[in-house]
Amino acid sequence: MPTNKSFFKQILIWRYKYISERQFVYALSVLVGLLAGLGTAVLKNLTFFFESVLEGKFIKDFHYSLYFIFPIIGLVLVYYIKIKVIKKEIGHGISTTLHAVSKRQGIIDSYKIYASLITAPITVGFGGSAGLQGPAVSTGAALGSTVAQLFHMNAKTRILLIGCATAGAMSSMFKAPVAAIIFAIEIFSLDLAFASLVPLLLASVSAVITSYFFFEKDALLGFKLINDFAVRDIFYYVLLGLGTGIASVYFSKIYFRITNFFKRIKKPVHKLIFGGFLIGMMLYFIPPLYGEGYGLINNLLNGNSIEALKDLPYNIDFSNAWMVITFLLIIAFFKAIAMTITFSAGGVGGIFIPTLFMGSALGNALAKIINVLGGNVSESNFTLIGMAGLMAGVLHAPLTAIFLIAEITGGYELFVPLMLVATISFAFTKYFVANSIYTVELAKKGELITHDKDKNVLMMLQIDKLIETNFVPIYPEMMLGKMLKKAVANSNRNMFPVIDKDQDFLGIVLLDDIRSIMFDAEMYDKVDVQTIMKAAPEIIFYNDSAETVMRKFKYSDACNLPVVKDKKYVGFISKSKLLTAYRNKLIEVTSL
Repeated sequence: MPTNKSFFKQILIWRYKYISERQFVYALSVLVGLLAGLGTAVLKNLTFFFESVLEGKFIKDFHYSLYFIFPIIGLVLVYYIKIKVIKKEIGHGISTTLHAVSKRQGIIDSYKIYASLITAPITVGFGGSAGLQGPAVSTGAALGSTVAQLFHMNAKTRILLIGCATAGAMSSMFKAPVAAIIFAIEIFSLDLAFASLVPLLLASVSAVITSYFFFEKDALLGFKLINDFAVRDIFYYVLLGLGTGIASVYFSKIYFRITNFFKRIKKPVHKLIFGGFLIGMMLYFIPPLYGEGYGLINNLLNGNSIEALKDLPYNIDFSNAWMVITFLLIIAFFKAIAMTITFSAGGVGGIFIPTLFMGSALGNALAKIINVLGGNVSESNFTLIGMAGLMAGVLHAPLTAIFLIAEITGGYELFVPLMLVATISFAFTKYFVANSIYTVELAKKGELITHDKDKNVLMMLQIDKLIETNFVPIYPEMMLGKMLKKAVANSNRNMFPVIDKDQDFLGIVLLDDIRSIMFDAEMYDKVDVQTIMKAAPEIIFYNDSAETVMRKFKYSDACNLPVVKDKKYVGFISKSKLLTAYRNKLIEVTSL
């Protein structure tokens, strides 16, 4: 009886015989889309389950008083699962996926299939002020990578299937297949070519069909456009673009500062206790910050400010527009803080939904201000477009923002203000914050994928694999005769690294530099290595990016350069080997 392994091997052989590579990629993209859709469905259902338990009849009478303790319980559970079950770092969904694409050739550890699937619903369901889009992408990307590895696909195809999984996760989450494709292209810098577009389409459609199967026609953002775009409101939309741009800068800066503050707290338990306490305090005084916050978004879209703010434990005079505006601005202000603390304290979630939450509150507040001052603008339209503006600024994804809002609401009539606000917000934020929250750490390390094909290829090169170690080292006190006997005679290289007893790199000796004296026996005991060595034209440090290494070869005009790690000699990299590796990688990532 054949084993599972031999049976799978037979399937692979049959595939190679009868199905072309491209057709097989199309089939895998459908499979990945279905799996991403299923993963997202599980993620959403688990979160809804926890929320229904904590906000339902079981603790109905104590619900508000327990807002303080819910997040701490959630963080404790997540911490326990991390150290006892997963036993590995989970990371932030989209950031870790981008790192896998840029530096690991699309290989993602299989445990990430279930890591976010378990921890994110607990984080959000217990009140953590975060979203589910990032965990959905993380789960989907891990599924895409695992499927690609299972069928022995190359790096190019692995990255494409990760993009398909990303599109599938977003398509399933929002029922927005077109925006999902744009998101995958915009965030992961995928090529907008036929070879990649068709798999993305197939994955996105199969995922959204899966979502309809599990959730029928229910949408997270169930709103249909009521008011058309009015040209007279253009000036107000410019103000909205500037406002969301300022808010995006604030969102990004506060995220970086709080994250850096928590990094100084070394023990995870201390982070958990301190962060959980802060989140609990904010939720107790500002309950709308609880969880993702779809309730507030939908109520604001439908013009129901009373329902949106009803959970606030204050006597709000809803007939006083300025009081409503004030509380909306307070909620928007603290959303970024609550979200960041949730992550920093050990929670698992995403930033996608919090940007929509904050944008909806800001957009609605600005519309109310305009109307109070004598204007006449649509509050629902400003709420929608405020969401797009903040998403464009914080995520550095203006196209995704435009198409997502248009698609989930059927608001294609708002394309002009959507484009205007998203562009202004993105440009304003980009000026002050060069990289998004997703990409800032990768950019610092030179590991950020972009639409620059040349940079992407260089970034994917593994420099440590190019290091040659067959150079014979010599020492500064070594005399010429000994050097010729011990090094030159036993080497087929014309370059010799000079190191000390601690393996610290000191310089090099070229065969050409000693050619005039190497046959003069009288010089064997008179000249030492220290006398004839010279500095290397450039030094490659072990952590240098491929782009940096290429630049050092360009300006030094050298054929070989030494590699040093913590002052210690490691080996040499040759220009020819580097260029060959670059050419091979270019062929790999541009052919499907």
